Amino acid sequence: MKVPFVKATFMMDKAQLGRLGLFDAKLPRYTSYPTAPHFAADVGSSAFTDWLAAVPPGGEISLYIHVPFCRRLCWFCACRTQGTQSDAPVAAYLKTLKAELAMLGGTLAEGVTLSRLHWGGGTPTLLTAPMMRDLAGAIRAAVPFGPNTEFSVEIDPNEIDAARLDALAEAGMTRASIGVQDFDGRIQQTIGRMQSYEITRDAVDGLRARGIQSLNADILYGLPHQSNARITESVQKLLSLGPDRVALYGYAHVPWMAKRQQLIPSEALPTPQERLDLFDTARRLFVWDGYDEIGIDHFATPEDGLSKALRAGRLRRNFQGYTDDTADVLVGLGASAISRFPQGFAQNAPATGAYTKAIREGRFATSRGHVFAGQDLLRGRLIEAVMCDFRIDRAEICRDYGLSPAQLEAILRPVIDEFDGLVELTQDALFVPEQARPLTRMIARAFDAYDLSRAGHSHAI
Repeated sequence: MKVPFVKATFMMDKAQLGRLGLFDAKLPRYTSYPTAPHFAADVGSSAFTDWLAAVPPGGEISLYIHVPFCRRLCWFCACRTQGTQSDAPVAAYLKTLKAELAMLGGTLAEGVTLSRLHWGGGTPTLLTAPMMRDLAGAIRAAVPFGPNTEFSVEIDPNEIDAARLDALAEAGMTRASIGVQDFDGRIQQTIGRMQSYEITRDAVDGLRARGIQSLNADILYGLPHQSNARITESVQKLLSLGPDRVALYGYAHVPWMAKRQQLIPSEALPTPQERLDLFDTARRLFVWDGYDEIGIDHFATPEDGLSKALRAGRLRRNFQGYTDDTADVLVGLGASAISRFPQGFAQNAPATGAYTKAIREGRFATSRGHVFAGQDLLRGRLIEAVMCDFRIDRAEICRDYGLSPAQLEAILRPVIDEFDGLVELTQDALFVPEQARPLTRMIARAFDAYDLSRAGHSHAI
């Protein structure tokens, strides 16, 4: 039965959202299914090798390169990184990465090319210009670029110069991703990340001067001392740089996982209700400036690949968030990097020492993962459809996963019952209407068959 809806703003819905538990819920971000806490040690290097070898000749893969080093450790960050003021450990790590790349190239079938290449971290731009050229050459030797390869790099404006920008441009970088977080000086001091608007603007200008026109930016809401006025000013400064796509992430305060976050005063953090206001303030600014809303926390210009993928029904979700990548295989190289195959997930040893030891012994460093079984792929797709399109197409799911309409109904019905009057079920699809979209991660959780108590997650808003 079709349920009538009254369109309302987030502010009007706060009381109802509170009653539904949004402000107390702690949930996964669902960049994978099952999520990483459910990976187990029964997936090792032999499974990873077999899955690589199964990539068909002439196929394509995406490649993620993890550089787990920073010159300074930002207090807000929960990524697995280590600080270094010397290039020596970086050079040693690069040597190991090159050996891992050679193993990758020797395992893949003939003719496999790259769909996407992403350097993340950490701070990939702390590599020297010669190191960047060396790494780029090793990648091309292992897996050639395809005709439409997109090559993106996470860039720290505090850790970049003309020589490194030149090296990245020469290596074929097509997209840059810049972390902004917030431009307010007091907030930057509190989170241990000093980065002025001017140095960020100079990095953007340097990129564009070298022909890199595709620009991503990350900005956070929910930071200590953040207010609607402060986030408005930061978003307006960011908009002046003209990014093609923006990720508006909620700051995840998980000091029990990221010890450095204990340096951030919890009493300065906004309440969940205030976080919702901060998100909505920033969201409205991006929409008013002509950006398309992409999923729950991304924005893109109408000409950007994410917007095109959304309109075409090709938007997907991976460990970097939303993507328009069409490759079935994402290979992660480097310590702690995660790979996704049609058969399952595989993660490298998180500790740099254990990762290095495995590669030196001539085996891949896979330490854990998950083999898809049961309804994993089905439920993963249902969650992805909710997170990407706010819509589950009944006919598509029945066709792709061999379900009868009655079998799919049995999966959808408990979700409809749990969110009675907040999601809409028609003969064609399940819809999450605009007024219920703050609940998207809660709705996605309703399709999750795994025990969420196995790990602490961040706030749902």
